[in-house]
Amino acid sequence: MTFPVASPALPLLKRARAPTPDELQGIPWLAALQPDERERVVDDLRVAQVGAGELLCRVGRPATFWFGVIDGLLKMSNDTALGVPITFTGMPPGGWFGEGTVLKREVYRYNIQALRKSLVAGLGVETFHWLLGHSIPFNRFVMQQLNERLGQFIGAREIDRMSDPDVRVARSLAALFHPTLYPGVGSLLRITQQELGYLVGLSRQRVNLALRNLQERGCIRIEYGGVRVLDLQALREYLPQ
Repeated sequence: MTFPVASPALPLLKRARAPTPDELQGIPWLAALQPDERERVVDDLRVAQVGAGELLCRVGRPATFWFGVIDGLLKMSNDTALGVPITFTGMPPGGWFGEGTVLKREVYRYNIQALRKSLVAGLGVETFHWLLGHSIPFNRFVMQQLNERLGQFIGAREIDRMSDPDVRVARSLAALFHPTLYPGVGSLLRITQQELGYLVGLSRQRVNLALRNLQERGCIRIEYGGVRVLDLQALREYLPQ
């Protein structure tokens, strides 16, 4: 299932601005910094709106920022040599991503695309590396991110091998409710069935059926504009009856 790529009128950097105090409150690792570290970070942070379908990161481009989602929904994907899109994961609010690429100062091996209008934050690569050299709490945060992300990608490979659509939707939803990687989600994820279909690789109609089956099993509750998790462990371990 493909998603259209938008062509913004202005480059992302030209649309960027300084974050507001409320937006800074939504950055999970910021509170652990020392006052001088926080001051340097706040001076360097930029936020910008990305439109639905717009690419935030593109395969082959050098990493210049470490990105996080303040509001909205992104997806991480790639294209195979045969032109078949592979979706690795979704990126809901509170998620920060690409630290491995930034650490190694590499080019992106994946695309990051907005599934809807989203607000993203970016920290410059040089400030990211400066923090690594000055802040033990920040190092711990990055190490935890890398560890949790590894587990998430192992889980994503397992999902790819599953043929049952209900299981695919359940496990994919569970990944989006990850409390460490995506602390901004809480118990309610704002997502449409079409967006979930883009992430899972299923039609909106099949996603709708899977969600209703998960609701009947007591794992989730379908709400207006989103999905509320009732039993996260049941989602993670979901198997067909």
